[in-house]
Amino acid sequence: MTDEDLRKQAHDTDVTVWVGKSGIDAVTDELADQLADRQLVKVKFLRAARGGTTTDELAEELADEVHADLVETRGNTAVLH
Repeated sequence: MTDEDLRKQAHDTDVTVWVGKSGIDAVTDELADQLADRQLVKVKFLRAARGGTTTDELAEELADEVHADLVETRGNTAVLH
């Protein structure tokens, strides 16, 4: 499946993981479980999680943690595959 196909599929996907003030460490297990069950997971980064970093930086770090591919980021939301 191409990145373009994944982006189209992500459009209709709901956010199922929220990263807040506890940071990405608090959601890595849940995210890994969700990625095992489905092809795409949409993650929302709340303001408290971002601090001085960008959504792109956090999304890349989270993708590395769970050995996933970062499909795209839009605003404060990332799609992982």
